[in-house]
Amino acid sequence: MRPDRITETYHTGTPNRLAKPRQAGLTLLELCVVMGILTFVIAWAVPGLDGVMARNEVATDVMRLKDALATARNTAIARRTVITVCPSQEGRRCIGDWTAPLSILQNEIDQPPNQRTLLGRRGEGQVAAITYRLDHRPVRYQPTGRATGHNGTFRLCGRRGEGASVIVSNFGRVRVIDDTPSIC
Repeated sequence: MRPDRITETYHTGTPNRLAKPRQAGLTLLELCVVMGILTFVIAWAVPGLDGVMARNEVATDVMRLKDALATARNTAIARRTVITVCPSQEGRRCIGDWTAPLSILQNEIDQPPNQRTLLGRRGEGQVAAITYRLDHRPVRYQPTGRATGHNGTFRLCGRRGEGASVIVSNFGRVRVIDDTPSIC
C-alpha cells in the first residue's frame, strides 16, 4: 500500500504563521490597465455626449419659451387683460434679443415701463441665437387668449447644428417643430 501524498496546508491562526498574507490593493500593472480602459471609454463617449448636451440646451429653451407663453396666455384669460411676453434685461423694458431673460408683463407695451406690472420672469436662454419676427414685436395675448397680429415663429439655433422652431398661432396656441431651421 502506497502512502498518501503529504500536502502542506495553510491554516490561519496557527502559531507557526503558515497562512499567506492577504493582498491589500491593486498592483501597478492592474491599475495601469484599468486607467487605460477608462481613458479609452471616456475618449469614445465624449463626442457623443456633446451632441446630447447640445440637444438638451435646445430642449431647455423650447420649454422655457413654451412655459412663458402658456403662462401669459392663461393669465390673459384669467385676468381678462392684455399680457405681453418679451425679452428684457431689467424686467420692464423690452429688447430684441430673445436669448435674454423673458418678462411676462401686464398692460399694453406702449405704456411707460413704470406703468407695466411684472408678473413673472424666466431665465436666460442657453442656445446661441433665438429669432422671432423681423419687426422685433413682443408676443401679446388678448383677454380672449388670442395672439392675433402677434403670431410668429421662434427659431432656436444651438450648437452642433441643433435647433427647433416654436410656432405661435393667431389663436395663441404653441406648437414645436424639432428640426433645425434653415437660418441656423
